[in-house]
Amino acid sequence: MTFTTSPISTGDRPSDSNLERLRRWRLILGGGDGDGICGKGGESLRSVLGKDSLAMDKTLAALYGDGQGDRRGGLGRSSPNVARWLGDIREYFPSSVVQIMQQDALERLNLRRMLLEPEMLAAVDPDVHLVANLISLKGIIPKRTKETARIVVRKVVDELVRRLQNPMQQAVMGSLNRSQRNNRPRHNEIDWNRTIRANLRHYQPQYQTIIPDRLVGYARKRSALKHIILCVDQSGSMASSVVYASIFAAVLASIPAVSTKFVVFDTAVIDLTPLLQDPVDVLFGTQLGGGTDINQALSYCQSYVRQPQDTILVLISDLHEGGNHQAMLKRVASLISSGVQVVTLLALNDKGAPSFNHNHAAAFAALGSPAFACTPDQFPSLMAAAISCTDMAQWAAQQGIVTA
Repeated sequence: MTFTTSPISTGDRPSDSNLERLRRWRLILGGGDGDGICGKGGESLRSVLGKDSLAMDKTLAALYGDGQGDRRGGLGRSSPNVARWLGDIREYFPSSVVQIMQQDALERLNLRRMLLEPEMLAAVDPDVHLVANLISLKGIIPKRTKETARIVVRKVVDELVRRLQNPMQQAVMGSLNRSQRNNRPRHNEIDWNRTIRANLRHYQPQYQTIIPDRLVGYARKRSALKHIILCVDQSGSMASSVVYASIFAAVLASIPAVSTKFVVFDTAVIDLTPLLQDPVDVLFGTQLGGGTDINQALSYCQSYVRQPQDTILVLISDLHEGGNHQAMLKRVASLISSGVQVVTLLALNDKGAPSFNHNHAAAFAALGSPAFACTPDQFPSLMAAAISCTDMAQWAAQQGIVTA
């Protein structure tokens, strides 16, 4: 069929309002015959789709077919990667639409079979995206499959912990030791290697020994040298970041020299600190999707601050604030002026920054907290730099990361 509307019958390019209407019709009808003709020039309706709309069209086509006049087609053998598809719909559609599409996917993407048959779920090649999707679908997973889902999540989490735990612990402890070096050590606290290197100029040939004038010691242990608060946006687009942040929070909580708090938020704030002994429990305590109230979350985190100069607050969010924008910025300014080091990450994943609010990112940078995305492999180094009070913009530049 040919799809035209009277406002464009003259052959002129449609107005903005008509373009939006055409865009919506194109997304409803799909490709194929649904593309129709747009004006005298014979342009396809596909031409009215921008980058984001094309991505939305792709996710719709995966679920409802490529459209032959309407979107009622099935998938046949062209079933997409379910885990990544579920991640896409959370990124491009509001939560109310996501819920409908997830229910449709139970039938059309064989997702129901995966959720109903533990054997099939156990055979899936698990990754971070699948973990995020199982967590988002936890409310509709049947009881007999829940334990299998937990085993799948555990498998991915254990692998990530094996990969990330040692670098994280070494980076944090090394940075803490450097920042808390003891220059008046007791005998059992002397770091002999550093002491010898620091006093080589005092070597006495006649005695064949070094007479040190300065002793370098290991850091004296205290209950907590640094207080770290991870504040993580659990809206749909941040799913992978939530997974990685949960694992890092659990690793940090295992280091006695730091005090760790883990808070996730959408329009509500959930404190998952009591669950940090097991990152799987943390993940099943999250609720992916929903809106965003950054100011409310920062207010909650601020209530934890007792020693601002020793506190690092890591905000992981795309900065699409759904609450009071001005109050959010005032809150950030208050935290930074009090001495808290605020680190702003637009994403903590392997894909880079998602869509984010550029105006808020620029405002955060002006307040002293430049915003950028960080990979899981870079995060230990980032935390070490934060503990050492390194300028975050400088650290990002050294890592080849472009700040927003």
